[in-house]
Amino acid sequence: MSDPSPPYGDLHIYYLQGQVKEDLFWGTSNFIGNWQEGESAFLFFTGPAPEALDLLLRSQPELTLCDRFQMGYTEWQGGALKPFRAGRFSIFPAWAETDTALRNEEILLRLDPGVVFGAGTHPTTRDCLLLIDSLFQSERVSSALDIGTGTGILGAAAAKAGCSRVLAVDLNLLAAKTARKNFILNRVEEQAISVCGDATDFMDDPYDLLIANIHYEVMTRLIDSPGFLRKRWSILSGLLRSQARKIRYRLEGLPVEIIEERVENEGIWHTFFVKRASSQGRSQ
Repeated sequence: MSDPSPPYGDLHIYYLQGQVKEDLFWGTSNFIGNWQEGESAFLFFTGPAPEALDLLLRSQPELTLCDRFQMGYTEWQGGALKPFRAGRFSIFPAWAETDTALRNEEILLRLDPGVVFGAGTHPTTRDCLLLIDSLFQSERVSSALDIGTGTGILGAAAAKAGCSRVLAVDLNLLAAKTARKNFILNRVEEQAISVCGDATDFMDDPYDLLIANIHYEVMTRLIDSPGFLRKRWSILSGLLRSQARKIRYRLEGLPVEIIEERVENEGIWHTFFVKRASSQGRSQ
């Protein structure tokens, strides 16, 4: 496997308080995107952007510039992004060369995370990939709902493994756009679409598989929603030890079976693979 080079050199990041109107940056050549998190916004550029920032602050005087940063792309991502394997999946950064023999015998995933987190290096992401791989080798899964999709890596994996309909949802617009790019990169855009929105607004549809590698607070809302029991299988991840105990307690009160619990980093991170009870399935 080759040693990949990142798509960007230094990132110039502007941290603001307030809701940024992103369309002000259309046509700005070095603008990468806006990570909007509630009332906090992080604007990413490939070079200094004082003029664009000045235009923004004059156009939206309610915004406050809190800080500015400059760092390397690999530093932002927490290290160099390199190819890795998870079950049958071989994940390569979009800019890295692939191994032809690997591509023939395994499922190749190309990934360009941009400035969005979720490049597959986190242990919960790898566990989700392993569970997706295992499920698709033993069962027919026609549809999947990927909540908190981030870069879209898990939704793309489900589509590449044979899922004919994948809906990937993220509350962050930049994440939804990044996921869309990765679906196109992997040529699954006819099977997988990404949307920006609240997770609970998409839970009622009866997808075969729910994939949720998300914050604990969102996870509890999903499990408590009526639509949770409309999913035949669920992969629930991103949980710390104490959070996992609470989620397990919630699951034990529902007509579902915990098929597997994966634990990483000496018990820190937990992932549940859950199957709906067969009697519950017949009642739907």
